[in-house]
Amino acid sequence: MAMRTGESSCPTKGKSEAEDGSGRVITIVFLALLIDLLGFTLILPLLPSILEYYSKNDDGFYLSLQHGVDWFAAVFGVPLERKYNTVLFGGLIGSIFSILQFFSSPLTGAASDCLGRRPIMLLTVVGLIASYALWAISRSFGIFLLSRVLGGISKGNVSLSTAIIADLHSPKTRSKGMAMIGVAFSLGFTVGPMIGAYLAMETGKGEVFYLRSALLALTFAVADLIFIFFLLPETLPKEKRVSSMMCGFQAGSDLLSPLALFQFSAVTRGKNSPSRENLQNLKVLGLVYFLYLFLFSGLEYTLSFLTHQRFQFSSMQQGKMFFFIGMTMAVIQGGYTRRIRPGCEIKAVKRAIMLLIPAFLLIGWAGNVTVLSAGLLLYSFGSASQKGTVMGILRSLGALARALGPILSAAAWVLPEQDCQHCYS
Repeated sequence: MAMRTGESSCPTKGKSEAEDGSGRVITIVFLALLIDLLGFTLILPLLPSILEYYSKNDDGFYLSLQHGVDWFAAVFGVPLERKYNTVLFGGLIGSIFSILQFFSSPLTGAASDCLGRRPIMLLTVVGLIASYALWAISRSFGIFLLSRVLGGISKGNVSLSTAIIADLHSPKTRSKGMAMIGVAFSLGFTVGPMIGAYLAMETGKGEVFYLRSALLALTFAVADLIFIFFLLPETLPKEKRVSSMMCGFQAGSDLLSPLALFQFSAVTRGKNSPSRENLQNLKVLGLVYFLYLFLFSGLEYTLSFLTHQRFQFSSMQQGKMFFFIGMTMAVIQGGYTRRIRPGCEIKAVKRAIMLLIPAFLLIGWAGNVTVLSAGLLLYSFGSASQKGTVMGILRSLGALARALGPILSAAAWVLPEQDCQHCYS
C-alpha cells in the first residue's frame, strides 16, 4: 500500500519540478530579452539627430556615400536636398540592419540546433557588446555604420529566445513564455526610447550627445552577458540536437531563400507535411504577414524623421511619442487582445489590419500634433496582434519585409513631402 502511494505521488512531484524549471527559464528569458531591448531601443529617438550630426561633422565617408544616395534619389525622382537624403540614409540603415538579421537569424538558429542554445546566445550577446562599444567610440559615420552592421548580425538572440521557449515541454508553459516575450517587447519599446532621449538632453560640455546612450546600451549588453552566463540553463538536450552542423545549415537554407519562404518549402518535407489545403492557407498567411510588416516597418522607421522634420520634434519629444505608442500597445494587449476568444483570432487580426489604413492616412496627412496623435492611436491598436518551422518561416518573412520596408518607404515618403511643404509652414 505504501509502495502504491509512493508511486502515485512521484509523477506529481516530477511534474511540479518540471513546471518550476520551465517557469524559471521563462523568467530568465524575459529578463534577458528585456535588458537587451532596453539597450537596443535607446537609439530610436536619436537617429535623425545622429545622421544630421554626421552630415555636418563626418570626415568624408558620409559624403562619399552621399553619391550613392543621390543616385538612388534621382532614380525615384527625389529632390537632392540634405533633409531628404537624411531620411533616405535612415531608411538605408534600417534596411541594412534588418537584411543582416534576415541572414543571421537562420544561421544562428541552425548553429544552436547543433551546439545548443546557451553558447550561441552568449556569442550573439558578445557581438552586441562589440556593436555598442563601436557606437560609443564612433566619431565618424563609417564607425557608426560598422556598429549597426555588427548589431544586425548579432541580433539573432531574439529568435534564439523564442527557440528556448519552444524547447519547453508543456504547451501551457510555451504559451506563457511566448506571452512574456511579447511583454518584454512592449516594455522595452516603451521605456528604452524615453531613457535614450533623456540621456541625450543631459550631455556634458564638449560631449557628443549620444555618448551616454551608447555607454548605457553597452552596460546593458554586458549585464545581459553576465546574467545569461550564470543563470540561463541549456534547454536543448544533446539527444535532440542535430548531429551535423552542415545538416543544420541545410535545414536553415530554406529560411534564406525568399521563394522557399513564400512556398513554405521547409514544412513540406518530412512525415508531418501539411495537407494541400493547409499549405495553401499557410502561403496566404505568409503573404499577408509579409505585406503587413513591409508597410508597418516602413512607417516605424520613417515616423521619427517625419515628426523631426514636419513638427521639429526634439529627441525628448520623440521619446515621449514612442512612450505613448508603447503604453497604448500595452493597454490594448492587456485589455483587449488577451480577451479575444479562441477561434476569433483571425477576425481580430483582420480588424487590426483594417485600422492601419486610416492610421497611415492620418499620420501621413497630419498637419498638427492632434491629428498625428489620432493616427498613432490607431497605429498602436493595429499593431497588437507557433512553435517550430512555421514560426521560423514567419519570422524570416518578417525580417525580409523589414529589410525592404524602411528604404522603400523612405523614398515613398519624401516624394509627396516635397510637394506639401507649404501645408506645414
